[in-house]
Amino acid sequence: MRTVIAGRLVELPGTIAAIRAALDEDRAREFDAEIPHVPVADLPVTLARWALSTTDADREDAELFERLARGEDVRE
Repeated sequence: MRTVIAGRLVELPGTIAAIRAALDEDRAREFDAEIPHVPVADLPVTLARWALSTTDADREDAELFERLARGEDVRE
């Protein structure tokens, strides 16, 4: 899987094992606890969320929301 973060093309972990391997020990435990209980229909979105959590995407989103909260025009 690929996405653009901060203007750069980023390769995301593309398997359940690769996502887990990219997580620190605490997050891997959370992942292991959550994944077996995710409904099949929700699995793609859940795995994408976890894969994105291994990047700076959350920080980029938080910065964007802060700019929006300040009333900035973020159209670019």
